Amino acid sequence: MDLKLIIFWVFSLVLIGAAIGVITTRNPVQAALFLVLAFVNSSIIWMLMEAEFLAITLVLVYVGAVMVLFLFVVMMLDVNLVPLREGFTRYLPVGGLVAAAIVLQMILLIRVKWVDASQYAQPLPKPADYSNTEALGMAMYTDYLFQFEVAAVILLVAIIAAIALTMRRRPLTKYQRPAEQVLVQKADRLRVVQVNSEDNQNPAVMSNYAAAVPAVAPGDTSVDDAIDDATEQGAKP
Repeated sequence: MDLKLIIFWVFSLVLIGAAIGVITTRNPVQAALFLVLAFVNSSIIWMLMEAEFLAITLVLVYVGAVMVLFLFVVMMLDVNLVPLREGFTRYLPVGGLVAAAIVLQMILLIRVKWVDASQYAQPLPKPADYSNTEALGMAMYTDYLFQFEVAAVILLVAIIAAIALTMRRRPLTKYQRPAEQVLVQKADRLRVVQVNSEDNQNPAVMSNYAAAVPAVAPGDTSVDDAIDDATEQGAKP
């Protein structure tokens, strides 16, 4: 048996196992790791098909960027799995029908009776100076230029929509205003208070002072009155 065929079958079986692990595991972090394994095995199979550019793109973009970002988001969100598992049995019949339809389509597609592999000539190996990236670029920007531009416009609309949904104002959400923050003066945030030295040793004064200061809003003119009241209450026997 050819070594190339052995490598294809080994990585294909690992790819199928990783794909099954993505949809069967109940832990989202483990599902993301199985998906990374599936992407890596897919890229190796693409390299066997002499599609080096697509293989490298799959590893760099999906495994190196998208999946790592997705994995960190899943780990930081700490998704509660209990509500997700409660509705599994309810949607199981619909999921089974969809899975059966997909399997049936795949069986009908790969049947030798309908699609005979002998009808298609085996592609010849490319020379050493062949560039898959150059061939893909020539085909994309000549034969498929219109489709490429349409896909680019759709992605641009999706990016703008995501930014618009993220930047919308919510009534219960607090926002920072950098323009107001840079205009803040020392007098707006800092106030010097004269405290007697003997009051510093009185725990009651210090506790009342600490309780009164956070309750006063910044810029309020009643700051001095609140501090004086706290000092007087702590000085009482």
